[in-house]
Amino acid sequence: MARIFAISNQKGGVGKTTTTINLAASLAATKKRVLLVDLDPQGNATMGCGIEKNSRELTLYDLLIKNLGIDQVMCHSDSGHFDVLPSNGDLTAAEVELLSVPDKEFVLSKILNQVRAQYDFILIDCPPSLSMLTVNAMAAADGVIIPIQCEYYALEGLSALMNTIARVADSINPNIIIEGLLRTMYDPRNSLTNDVSDQLMQHFGGRVYRTVIPRNVRLAEAPSHGEPVLAYDRQSKGAIAYLALAGELLGREELRAQTVN
Repeated sequence: MARIFAISNQKGGVGKTTTTINLAASLAATKKRVLLVDLDPQGNATMGCGIEKNSRELTLYDLLIKNLGIDQVMCHSDSGHFDVLPSNGDLTAAEVELLSVPDKEFVLSKILNQVRAQYDFILIDCPPSLSMLTVNAMAAADGVIIPIQCEYYALEGLSALMNTIARVADSINPNIIIEGLLRTMYDPRNSLTNDVSDQLMQHFGGRVYRTVIPRNVRLAEAPSHGEPVLAYDRQSKGAIAYLALAGELLGREELRAQTVN
């Protein structure tokens, strides 16, 4: 049964989509069955997987609003070796249309429950805002992975996200947890980066992943080629970092399973 993680941060430009794509590819490289759900109307995760978003006749919008079968929308990333529920600008309309749907917070959850047994991990790329789409992701998720850039405003945005997750836990999904905080675009030569990183460790301790994602040119170039960095340049620092993150996540999952048993 798949573990479902929402990759979320209400602040844009923190490496959220980059993390979703490259963590999916890294987990797939360890022979895990992975589904990526592009819940962002910008469709960047879809494009970054090598799928042309504007040529897709059916997208996640059709699943959420028109109740189509999931197999009609599902496609495969050949470069990443995982399945994708793609999106494009049509998803913007779902924001408004979901408001009139019964049990509107749980539409995505019901869809993913149909295929949950077929995967080991389902990763949801959330939009950079608190919207009905983000609420749907959190209602479906077991945990939230929070990419965070170590900069001045990062902690302020993090506080708002924590409040959102707490509200979701109180009213919609009592089982949701903060799975981990991931430091992205990390430059250890920058004193502010180190200061913010230290604050994160003080406040959140073991919930901060040991793995950090460095600033890396190859990581930035890969999406324009429609490939995860693992396919674009396997030897790059970015690829190595995301493989390490996948290993750390799998280690945590193993510990969790032992604790449950």
